[in-house]
Amino acid sequence: MNFIKTYLGDLFLTTRFYLAGAVAALLFIIAFLVPVILPFVTLVFLGLLVLMLADYVILFAIANSPRATRQLASRLSNGDKNEIVLRIRNRSRLGITVMVIDELPVQLQERKFKMQQHLSGGQQRSVAYSIIPTERGEYLFGNIILFAQTGLGLISRRFTISASRTVNVYPSFIQLRNYQLISRTATSNEPGSQRKRKIGQSMEFEQVKDYVSGDDIRTINWKATARRGGLMVNNYVDEKSQQVYCVIDKGRLMKMPFKGLSLLDYAINAVLALSSVCLQRQDRVGLLSFSNKLTTLLPAERKPVQRENILQALYKEQTDFLESDYEMLYTQVRQKIKQRSLVMLFTNFESLSGLRRQMPYLRSIARHHLLLVV
Repeated sequence: MNFIKTYLGDLFLTTRFYLAGAVAALLFIIAFLVPVILPFVTLVFLGLLVLMLADYVILFAIANSPRATRQLASRLSNGDKNEIVLRIRNRSRLGITVMVIDELPVQLQERKFKMQQHLSGGQQRSVAYSIIPTERGEYLFGNIILFAQTGLGLISRRFTISASRTVNVYPSFIQLRNYQLISRTATSNEPGSQRKRKIGQSMEFEQVKDYVSGDDIRTINWKATARRGGLMVNNYVDEKSQQVYCVIDKGRLMKMPFKGLSLLDYAINAVLALSSVCLQRQDRVGLLSFSNKLTTLLPAERKPVQRENILQALYKEQTDFLESDYEMLYTQVRQKIKQRSLVMLFTNFESLSGLRRQMPYLRSIARHHLLLVV
């Protein structure tokens, strides 16, 4: 069985072989009508068999099997182009033509993927292509299959290279990086931006320091002064730790597709980029998601680890796309978010009447927080 699998199971006849066979059959038909050319036709047919045998010996006995590896990132970005590189190496001294088939994940629904490359003896070549995932989750890449042919091109041999690998597709972190760069460079250069004079004093404590002429005497720390025997004052910095909550509707209307992605995935990608920019500006960011019930609650923090916490929470978001309960959302926001915050709600309404039905709950949330509906 192993012999048959090794020397016959990977043998495939090419289009060139069938064309040559069709020509030989046509010549035999003509020889039946004109018997004088039968020896010539027989010689041509025998020559075809010899060439096929020589092609078989080269591929299955002489030539070394080619090698291929796949290089891709440990994480893929949802909705963006992700580059994948295949490195193919011809280990034989003879030149071959290789048709490459990469077994792509079933989520991509790509059934016609193939690339053809010609490799000289000992040559290694890198071939790059891009995929655009449209769903979050685990993507299983299968084996790399090579169909090798010699210059004769009458038969091809299949080489199956084990390269199975599972890669997670996360919300669009490529957009996250782009918006991080924009927030660093473009904010102060936007048309119409101007410097604003701050009135009053922040109460975010930084340190206790020695009193120097010009310090506000109202900030004298009398306990520290008594311990040190000299005037000590409290030093404060501008308060930047505003509280921002991103709320994602995972209800029925967020299933609507647009250019390959659902509105829910667009909202998740936007929340990831927005929360990253807010954390970069030293604000506290939290996350809520809901449909008929509250499914995710991530309290607002500004620690460096919060960005990764939000990314993991968004990656794990699952939903049955049930009807959204805004009354429940109002109740949970009142209970879970005690401090007045900027609440950004990512949702969808199919009609104005649907919006009007939920407007009382949105107004109720807006009485206690600054509500922005996206």
